[in-house]
Amino acid sequence: MLMPKRVKYRKTHSQPRVKGMAKRGTQIAFGEYALKALEPRWVTARQIEAVRVAIGRQLKKGGKLWVRIFPDKAVTKHPAETRMGKGKGAPDHWVAVIKPGRVLFEIQGVTRAEAQAALEGASYKLPIRTRFVVRETI
Repeated sequence: MLMPKRVKYRKTHSQPRVKGMAKRGTQIAFGEYALKALEPRWVTARQIEAVRVAIGRQLKKGGKLWVRIFPDKAVTKHPAETRMGKGKGAPDHWVAVIKPGRVLFEIQGVTRAEAQAALEGASYKLPIRTRFVVRETI
């Protein structure tokens, strides 16, 4: 699963409310087809891996996949049945903070129908609404 090799601080501030639109990562940079976020939410490393596997199974050997998000925020949790207090819990899992407009995954080397089927099938693994987008040719 995805996680940073090392971080400056082990525990991050939680700030669960994600405000505003994405400032960067909003355009297709590598592939021809992409999956774009329409809602703000945290996406866990497990969910990213589930989408990657689902797209890989759909594409088989054809096509190339780019994962444009990375879980670099640690989420902490106290163990079960622990009393209140005693400080902040230990890091439990990693999440990527997603803002609306962010490109999540990109595909190249397959037909539009295959790409749409793969990305729409993969979107069921995510906790957010997404849109299938195509690169604009100039």
